[in-house]
Amino acid sequence: MKQFLQTIAILGILACCVFSCSEYTPKPKGYFRIDFPKNKEHVKFEEPNYPFSFEYPSIAKVIPTKKREGKDSFWVDIVYPSLNAKIYCSYKTINGNFQEIAEDSRTFVYKHTVKADGITEQPYENAKKHVYGIFYELKGNTASNFQFILTDSTKHFFRGALYFNAAPNKDSIAPVCQYVREDIIKLIESFEWKE
Repeated sequence: MKQFLQTIAILGILACCVFSCSEYTPKPKGYFRIDFPKNKEHVKFEEPNYPFSFEYPSIAKVIPTKKREGKDSFWVDIVYPSLNAKIYCSYKTINGNFQEIAEDSRTFVYKHTVKADGITEQPYENAKKHVYGIFYELKGNTASNFQFILTDSTKHFFRGALYFNAAPNKDSIAPVCQYVREDIIKLIESFEWKE
């Protein structure tokens, strides 16, 4: 009898465990916490042979790239190793072909409309430094969240595009995007032509 009662008690406990766990609620997907530097310091990129200068954050590295030869060889990548991000920057010399270069750049931005929820254009002008441009913000799961162009409209054309080395997911990269957005705005506002 005692053994019978123990068996029933064990079966009762097992039955409670099995039937009480019939509803399973999975935990929501989470993302790693990213600690950004508290004091954001900027450094000036001012290479002797380059026709431009700008400020960038000290946590990033500016790496000159050798993609072109001659007058259009002033391409750089602004790399954020800790954030897995890179701003690809290209430079072109304008030789009476400003409209063509500007339209190519605009077309490149709007190729992202397939995935973008929206694209906003914010014009920029610093007449004193002869720097004019457009800052593009691409919303949604796009490969590039921010792009920009800077020009003097007669000799120089500079273009940048932010990319992450990860699959586009607007929720997971949102804090990093906001952090890098501030750096891009600082780059645009500090940008100068040397000639």
